[in-house]
Amino acid sequence: MSRSSTDRSSWTRRAGFILAAVGSAVGLGNVWRFPFQAGQEGGAVFVLLYLWFVLLIGVPAMLVEFTVGRLTGRSPVGALAEFGGGAWRYLGGLFILIGFLILSYYSVVAGWVLRYVVGSVTGGYAGRSESYFLDIATGFDALVFHAIFMALTVAIVALGVRRGIELAVTVMVPAVAFVVLALVVYAWTLPDAGAAYEYYLSPDFSLLASDWRSIVPAAAGQAFFSLSVGMGVMITFASYLDEERNLLVDTGIIVAIDTAVAFLTGLFVFPILFTAGVGPADPGPGAIFVALAGAFADIPAGSVVGVVFFGMFAIAALSSAISIMEVVVSFAIDEFGAVRRRTAAVTGVAMFLLGTPVALLSSQRQPILVTLYDALAAQILLVSGGIVLMILVAWIGADRAMAELRRGMHSPGVLPQVWIWLVRIPVIVVLLVTLALAVGDYWSFLSGDFADFLGL
Repeated sequence: MSRSSTDRSSWTRRAGFILAAVGSAVGLGNVWRFPFQAGQEGGAVFVLLYLWFVLLIGVPAMLVEFTVGRLTGRSPVGALAEFGGGAWRYLGGLFILIGFLILSYYSVVAGWVLRYVVGSVTGGYAGRSESYFLDIATGFDALVFHAIFMALTVAIVALGVRRGIELAVTVMVPAVAFVVLALVVYAWTLPDAGAAYEYYLSPDFSLLASDWRSIVPAAAGQAFFSLSVGMGVMITFASYLDEERNLLVDTGIIVAIDTAVAFLTGLFVFPILFTAGVGPADPGPGAIFVALAGAFADIPAGSVVGVVFFGMFAIAALSSAISIMEVVVSFAIDEFGAVRRRTAAVTGVAMFLLGTPVALLSSQRQPILVTLYDALAAQILLVSGGIVLMILVAWIGADRAMAELRRGMHSPGVLPQVWIWLVRIPVIVVLLVTLALAVGDYWSFLSGDFADFLGL
């Protein structure tokens, strides 16, 4: 097994690796993106498709990244160059680009979360949820909290794998899980919880028949996004493994925890919205903040729930952000022998600058730019990179991949072969269909709303 010549760190224990992978997955993708995607795409029918795609695509795809990362001991660019040959390093470069793009706008949204933590403590949004969001989501205030969140991310990544990332997620992930469970119990007591559960848990298949072109790519993209697959995070984290363990078991644990948190998030978000009289399809990238803040003013113990919710939200966002930044920093360390602290700082500044237009645009124009970044990254680039990676591992390097998967499995049987064939056919086919639908939707967005935004 090849290792980088650079002095690389490693996880001190198995739990550190699992919690870091879970922390990467359990973030804005679950607490922010999943509820508004589910609301916009029909509720339960979206949830059902999402769960199906997690099993059909997410588990096999995560195993692909884990096997490549552990086998090579390198970050995405070096790992794919070693696994497939020099030209494949450009696929790793795409992963770096995806992570860079995602964290640039993700940090702006996370800055909103930090501002809402402050607003929850001070009562700043009480009785003015919409105007409060308009005040804090754009301009100097948004820029400052974008900078604060990015600085927190840089500080943790700069400390390294053991003293920074592993230590942070050991505290953050259990805290998020505990708060989510507490909020689910609370939401169950709300007056309109029953109606919310029906919307969230009883699929209306007529919606799938009429809107499948929108629902299918949204669900598949969310499965990829929420599991942090397709941006090299799991390749990077697996590259720090220094012992033989059962990757299939670890993958199952990580996917189960991540999916449970996403599902449970819906179990408390939708009862809160329904009780406050907010339509489930109303919340979008920014509107979900308005809707929830307004709802907290109209539900029992809402001020306390607001502090708890947005505090948990901030922790989850930070746990994801450090994993995305680590992909970029690990690349610079592996390929150029860069100094971790300096690289983390430079990366943070560059991501901050790329996200600055999102923070500074007017509230009427900001959602357009968020959609421009988010749809491109989550539904097109993530899926495109995933398709090419699946082809490399399942068709070109299948023997090496299966051999790596067998390490740590005492009696693998036919599982490696089943995994490879799942990746070869159903995973790649579903991703290709998803990509085709997503490109069509994105082109409609570019020629419609975005063209209007540019004044064309």
